[in-house]
Amino acid sequence: MNPTQLSININKYALLRNSRGRGIPDLCNVIDTVLGAGAHGITVHPRRDQRHIRYDDLPVIARHLAEHHPGVELNIECENHPEVLQWVERIRPQQCTLVPVRPGEVTSDHGYRFPEDMARLMPTLDRLRELGIRSSLFVESRPEDMRYAREAGADRIELYTGPFAWACGKPEGHGELQKLIDTSQAADEAGLGVNAGHDLDRHNLFELRMLPRLDEVSIGHAQICRALDVGTTQSVQELLSALGVAP
Repeated sequence: MNPTQLSININKYALLRNSRGRGIPDLCNVIDTVLGAGAHGITVHPRRDQRHIRYDDLPVIARHLAEHHPGVELNIECENHPEVLQWVERIRPQQCTLVPVRPGEVTSDHGYRFPEDMARLMPTLDRLRELGIRSSLFVESRPEDMRYAREAGADRIELYTGPFAWACGKPEGHGELQKLIDTSQAADEAGLGVNAGHDLDRHNLFELRMLPRLDEVSIGHAQICRALDVGTTQSVQELLSALGVAP
């Protein structure tokens, strides 16, 4: 199995920029720095309220990656909604991660439900396949759901790691890790790739090396918070070290 890839979610850099109403920090400079530190990809999650990544950021980011970092993966996370998906069709990132969204939520806090969500997801997954875009579905740690995700047409799943991250170091932490291990195994057996994300940091990330399959992790909030203390380059390299990947 290939080493786990680290994708940096730059949403919080965009949130900081938007709070001032000008172009600082410049997202293209952020991309250059995190990739220069050894990160393998870039993740963005445009929401319909555009509170961090804006729609007009997407072509700028895609063009910058194509011109200055050819071959680097752009992962667009988004809800299964035409307003956002039209941008995915226009940009054609290497990966699109579909994430269920509740109005007013602060951040993604739940995965898709199976088989309930299959009918709504299948047309979008079919369209992503037609466009040559790898698809991923944000899911919770339920091994029994993996066959439904595969039947729906997904290429990968992204494990929602919030419950594991919050329990890490506590008595219930082992149980949450085991759920991730079991779900990763079930996904691999179903022919799905395995991504993971949510509240991962340099302290808990190394435990995910126990998963039987882990293709990619995306990390945003913890990375920028750590960067306030040690700088962007070191914060990214610490995450790579926790993954067991040399920067």
